[in-house]
Amino acid sequence: MTKAQFARSAARAAVAAILASLASPILAQAWPDKPVRVVVPYPPGGNVDSAGRIIGAKLQEIFKQPFLVDNKPGAGGMIAAEAVARARPDGYTLFLGANGPILFSPMIYRKNNYDWKKDFIPVSSVSFTPVILQVNNAVPFKTVGELIAAARKPGNDLTMASPGAGTQNHLASEYLQHKTGAHWITVHYKGNAPATTDLLGGQVQFNFDQLSVALPFIQQGRTRALAVGSAKRLPQLPDVPTFQESGFPDMTVETFTGLLAPAGTPQDIVQKLSGALRQILADKDVQAKFEALGAQARGSTPEQFKQFLTNEDKRWTPLIKQANITAE
Repeated sequence: MTKAQFARSAARAAVAAILASLASPILAQAWPDKPVRVVVPYPPGGNVDSAGRIIGAKLQEIFKQPFLVDNKPGAGGMIAAEAVARARPDGYTLFLGANGPILFSPMIYRKNNYDWKKDFIPVSSVSFTPVILQVNNAVPFKTVGELIAAARKPGNDLTMASPGAGTQNHLASEYLQHKTGAHWITVHYKGNAPATTDLLGGQVQFNFDQLSVALPFIQQGRTRALAVGSAKRLPQLPDVPTFQESGFPDMTVETFTGLLAPAGTPQDIVQKLSGALRQILADKDVQAKFEALGAQARGSTPEQFKQFLTNEDKRWTPLIKQANITAE
């Protein structure tokens, strides 16, 4: 390349950089001027899908454009997450994820398809659902302490139903074993439904499950709750203590949903979305809809959500590695 050609090439590159820097604010100011896609890593009907439809309808009211839920289940949520991570960062493709797909699936499935710290911008938390420790009614334990005492005995035959390796339910089980020196047999199922069926049938003695799934069976007297994973007692189960009250001060276990955008999305768009979500999730009617799902609606700033994800990552990742939890 001659000096003249090099100079022309450098000039074109400089012009392109200037145009790109000017285009980003213009893009952000115009956003959204067409429908926005909210990618969900699970099939229709679950908690994350329901959360997407609740906030999508409200975001449409605020921004006057459709926010369409796009269900892309599979591979522990990685199909959806990777699709968003590789999408154009223009604010028109967003990811409504949960604990596993955002933080743990690449490690558990041993596929480095994306890294939330590099490939996404946290926008806001959306909802939090506490995990409940419940036992089959034939099991005599009335407290977490009684369960742990039995699980510390050599040769015990306690079995715990898990909806899948690396789920928050499974991680809660591993965490409690790690903290107490207890041990039980973990039986992995393909989802909550078969795990719950065997719990009710007595094939397994206990499990950790989301409030939204466990509550009807507890209220019907078909299972018994020993502790809740929230920081405070739940209004739905006022007589059931928290893990902290049961002697485990650092045992707060919740599944969460949160909205993320591809890395490189203009900050103005991120801030608009985050502000709108905080407004939506503070609305009493919206909170009531989440409560009907067994969840608590709670928004955050991008910085708060990033710090939350960082803390969860630091808390659970060493446990996954130590316990060698994989989906294989």
